[in-house]
Amino acid sequence: MRRTSGRRMNLKPSLRRRSEIQYRKSLLAIANQIGQIVDGTYDGSQASADSISKTLVDYSEVISDWAEQVGRRMFAQVEQEEWNQWKSVSEEIGAGLRDVVGNTPVGQVAQDIVYRQIQLMKSLPLEAADRVMDIQQRAMQAAITGERPDELYEMIMASGDVAASRAQLIARTEIGRATGALTQARALSVGSEGYWWRIEGAGTRDSHRKMKDKFVRWDNPPTLDGMTGHAGCLPNCKCWPEVQIPAPRK
Repeated sequence: MRRTSGRRMNLKPSLRRRSEIQYRKSLLAIANQIGQIVDGTYDGSQASADSISKTLVDYSEVISDWAEQVGRRMFAQVEQEEWNQWKSVSEEIGAGLRDVVGNTPVGQVAQDIVYRQIQLMKSLPLEAADRVMDIQQRAMQAAITGERPDELYEMIMASGDVAASRAQLIARTEIGRATGALTQARALSVGSEGYWWRIEGAGTRDSHRKMKDKFVRWDNPPTLDGMTGHAGCLPNCKCWPEVQIPAPRK
């Protein structure tokens, strides 16, 4: 269903860049530490793999408080950037609605986002630990399976790079997800029913390209490629919502 009443707020994420860069730096610091733990310990033996796994699990616990601080900083920066986007087009909605948007309660949104970031940051060393042990088991059976031990050794030594790639994806996805959650909360506060799905253009996935210009209700996010979410909130998604703002009551 297409909505034409009211006004549209084009919240293209042109201001996300700084928050994504800062958050990515924090995530890459974890990936770098993972790489150092593996590089400084692994010698091909089961004992070294066991030691790495234990160290990575311990590291996941050690970073809990730091991860919470990073998560809170990330949310604060995203909230400021997202509010700046609203203010940049706020002349279109008038002072009354602008005050409502600016005073939208976001406490629950903040809590959910920060908790999710803590879990994701802690998951990086845990995923690396599982990966090391899985590959080590394959190395122990290489003579039977026909896999080359030297290739498996290199796979374990690349653990830091694998974690870095995962960190980059998390940064892109989570900044978009946090921005989307705030946008939705502010939009609902002024009575918005939904938004028009906008796409970046080049490089947009087919499933997302098919959503171009469609009206999406906030209470009915689409399922694309097996994942449900709003524009900009799906993994590695560069789409964004053009929010429907209801016309003022006369």
